[in-house]
Amino acid sequence: MSGTGSIAEVGAPSARSRALAVLRVRSRAMAAVLLPAALAVVLVAARMTGRLAGDPWPAVTLSVCAVAALVLLAGALFGAVVLRARPAVTPTVPLPEAAAPDLYRLVRDLADRMDVPAPSAIALTPDCDSWLEDRSHAAHRRGRARAASAGIAGSGGPESQPGAAPVLVIGSPFLWWMRVAELRAVLAPVVAGTGPSAHPDIADARGFVRGLDAAVDIGGRPGLGWIARPARLLLRLCQADAAEMERGVAAAASDRAYGVDYGLRIVAQEQVGLAYAGWDRLLTRVALPAWRMGRWPTHLDAGVVSALTELSRRDRLADEFASRLGERPACDLLEQPGVVDEATSLLAARLFHGGPAEAGPDWAPVDWTAYPHEVVDRTWRTEAARLHAALDALSVPGDLAAPAGPAARPETAMAPGEPVPVTTGAPARAGASRTGTAAPGGPGARPADRCAPADTAPPGGPTLERVLGYLTDPTGDGAAGEALAGRLSGDLAREERAAGAGDRARPRGGADTLPLFPLQPPRSGRDLLADHVTALVCCAAVDSAGAGPGLDWLDGPVLLVGGERRADLAPRVLSLVEDGDPEPLRDWLAELGVPPEKPVRLL
Repeated sequence: MSGTGSIAEVGAPSARSRALAVLRVRSRAMAAVLLPAALAVVLVAARMTGRLAGDPWPAVTLSVCAVAALVLLAGALFGAVVLRARPAVTPTVPLPEAAAPDLYRLVRDLADRMDVPAPSAIALTPDCDSWLEDRSHAAHRRGRARAASAGIAGSGGPESQPGAAPVLVIGSPFLWWMRVAELRAVLAPVVAGTGPSAHPDIADARGFVRGLDAAVDIGGRPGLGWIARPARLLLRLCQADAAEMERGVAAAASDRAYGVDYGLRIVAQEQVGLAYAGWDRLLTRVALPAWRMGRWPTHLDAGVVSALTELSRRDRLADEFASRLGERPACDLLEQPGVVDEATSLLAARLFHGGPAEAGPDWAPVDWTAYPHEVVDRTWRTEAARLHAALDALSVPGDLAAPAGPAARPETAMAPGEPVPVTTGAPARAGASRTGTAAPGGPGARPADRCAPADTAPPGGPTLERVLGYLTDPTGDGAAGEALAGRLSGDLAREERAAGAGDRARPRGGADTLPLFPLQPPRSGRDLLADHVTALVCCAAVDSAGAGPGLDWLDGPVLLVGGERRADLAPRVLSLVEDGDPEPLRDWLAELGVPPEKPVRLL
């Protein structure tokens, strides 16, 4: 096996030439730092030999020497930062050889077949991608040495040794969805990248670029801001060459892996796209609601298999993918797939949601069997409680009924950004407010103004009728919905700020800032209102009609009635929220036998 990898493949000569171009940028930077010192040496030598006698050469020589000393000092500090700065490392789950001996054998067999160095270690990431990552930097060794002295297990490894081959990072969904042969075909071009990566010029150029990138991050620290500017300048100067170098390395790796399972790789690439779609859907529709509730699903990788199997069942175009499930899955290459799945699931919650690195009282694991009651039901009741708290803040009476007709609406609608009037309980003359407009609850008052005193408890309690009556809008101007949506948005924002206060007390920076890839989708006030009304309706159906919470692998939380999913609720809720028309929703409730006036059980 070649120690450095041949550079005869297509793309490798280009990669080496681009690496030399990157190194020339470094050489020019060093020359620029040494230029004042060289000029100072010339002036001092000329003065000592008497060639530059008399004024103003003594002062000029002294000034140039001072400038040269300052430039050398700054250059030395900058160079030390670039050399010692710790490059960013992707958070991963380390996979020692004892935990996956079959997987290590598969990877080494691939390396032998392609005549390239084998990766020094394997790690897993909760993402649908695979790559090589160099972790042999001296800063990583210092960090592992400190961890080892502190007694942290797994703090050292062959990947941190000087000159070690890169670490192979594999997307954990691949191990659960792909078959063994498909995984081998997909990993072949990645493993082949260790050949060009081992070339000294390419490795040196990559280390220089990573050092500059880390120096930019260090430049954000107090007292070191001056370091970021030259680092950014050098990055801009070598950016194009570094990008072309990476393309050349990828082309060389692809050419070397061409003869290894090429036909199967074409088929396996379809599975990569399918796994990505299923993983994204699982995170956004299933995992995110659990993370918001302080729960983290323990087997996300197994869940993506269920999600893609469900997709295969629904989509006739995906039927052919289900036939693969009879073959040996790649997760069989692991000694304890369940333990690995749990570790990657916790890391996924940390990366995509910013959750704690360890389980705790407010960050508990949840199994898929307990998901409907631990997550779905609690989410519905939490949102229902938030909805009624918002109505309480708007002083909406609990026994509010729907207005009889258009005469119950105001002459002018409240603007979306207009403050919501909240009464204080002070006495006012009947039918008028202090501002001279119709008083809350008086004739011609709109739902946003039909208020009881703020210190009076709603007599009807948390009922669905309260929400239906408030949002009923015969004129369709949407003032009540806008007021309630704005209140919900503010309450939710305050809750999120309070939840994140502990994390802000522990400042992080650069690559340590989590979540790295937040999944929080932007939700408008109307979307929030629709979600909360849907949650309240589901709570009422569970309490009164024998319905139950359920989990759909592709759509997340669902309502089950008689064991069957009811997917016809959303358009009826939108009719109420957007058009102020409660009749479709009332008909739906009557069909299920849900009394809107019955109080709903909240958390």
